Amino acid sequence: MKRPFSVAGSRIAAGLLCILLAGCATYHSRPLPVAPDLTRAPQLMIPASQFQLPGLAPHAIPRKGLDQATILLLAVCNDPDLKAARLQAGIARAQMLQAGLLPNPTFNAGFAQSARTYGGALGLSEDLQALITRGATRAAASAAQQQVHLNILWQEWQVAAKANQAFLEARGNARQITLQRVEEHLLASRYQADRKAMQQGDMLSTTVSADLVQFSNAQDRLRQLQLAQNSTMHQLKQLLGLKPGAPLQLLGTPSASGLSPSQFHSALAALPHRRADLLALQAGYQSQQAALRRAILMQFPALSVGVNIERDPVEGVNSLGPEANLSLPIFNHNQGSIAIQRATRAYLWQTYQARLDAAVSQAHELWKANQLLAAQLHTLRATLPRLKARAEAARQSLQQNDLDAAAYTVLEEGYLAKQQEAVQLQTSLAISRATLHMLLGLPIVTPAEHTRSR
Repeated sequence: MKRPFSVAGSRIAAGLLCILLAGCATYHSRPLPVAPDLTRAPQLMIPASQFQLPGLAPHAIPRKGLDQATILLLAVCNDPDLKAARLQAGIARAQMLQAGLLPNPTFNAGFAQSARTYGGALGLSEDLQALITRGATRAAASAAQQQVHLNILWQEWQVAAKANQAFLEARGNARQITLQRVEEHLLASRYQADRKAMQQGDMLSTTVSADLVQFSNAQDRLRQLQLAQNSTMHQLKQLLGLKPGAPLQLLGTPSASGLSPSQFHSALAALPHRRADLLALQAGYQSQQAALRRAILMQFPALSVGVNIERDPVEGVNSLGPEANLSLPIFNHNQGSIAIQRATRAYLWQTYQARLDAAVSQAHELWKANQLLAAQLHTLRATLPRLKARAEAARQSLQQNDLDAAAYTVLEEGYLAKQQEAVQLQTSLAISRATLHMLLGLPIVTPAEHTRSR
């Protein structure tokens, strides 16, 4: 009568030990990198299946240069911060896996010996409360996983907006640099001509000094534009995951379509159902709702059931029967956790309301700014043909000796200044329109604009 119980217990214990060891994970060290992970040429760094930004689809990288849509695509794929953010999805998947796992059963064993015989006990039990709350736990984890994905999408949207702004600024700076070089050459020619005339006694030194100041100011403006372009291109390369010295050629005409009043108000009405950060907050709120339900379910008595096998060491009698453990919720029926979850839900509700209010307010502000910038640009563009005609007429008069160089330079310089102002306004309007698209959850670059830019 001694051996059967001892042998059976040993076999059960050995079997359980094998099961536990078979499911164990192993540890492997992973050192941190010691070198930058940047490339020399633009390329897609993530599979196309992972790309989910509305309005853009993975496409071949042009060899001659990068257009507006390609810049946005590469930035979303290769931005170093986004690479790290996407790994949060793996954490959310692991948390979802953890939420779906059932609790391990509890095994207990005991051994006793008397002068007459051996005895002991074996027990196996399972916590039923975890089964009761499993649905709410999985719902909370599922909503939290959705929140992580939407937060990543919102980060991708913001990176695309930053890359779009950098592209627009770079193209605008390049056009302004070209115009500024023309102005610099114009003022340099005037300075050299007046300096030569002064040496011949036909020009006052004060006039030449004024020419030199204007020429020096033009050089300063050119250097400032070049510095701004260097900073913008460096930021763009960083977003694209390129090395600082990597060549980067931009192509295409910057474009950003405006919205009609009906399109704006329609997009504004659909804002809570379209913008990724608002959708992420909604998912977080749903996760908190499930967490509150779980806390309420946890207030019921904790119950575990199982089976128990015993052998009396005195009488040598074997017994088999069910076992149940029940906690009595007299002092603590989870009221503290319920209060915390309710307060957290109230906080998330107000956070979402504040974000929605701010989004609507910002959208209205940008909508008005777009209208003002568009009107200002329209007025300026209407004056450019007249200024151009006057500058061309002045050039002909100068060639016919009917106008002095000083008067011609003033007219030509004024026309160049208005051209630069138009470029600045066009860039500002394009950036403002793209930002409004982002705030409304609309594609920053539409397929039609992508086709035009290429």
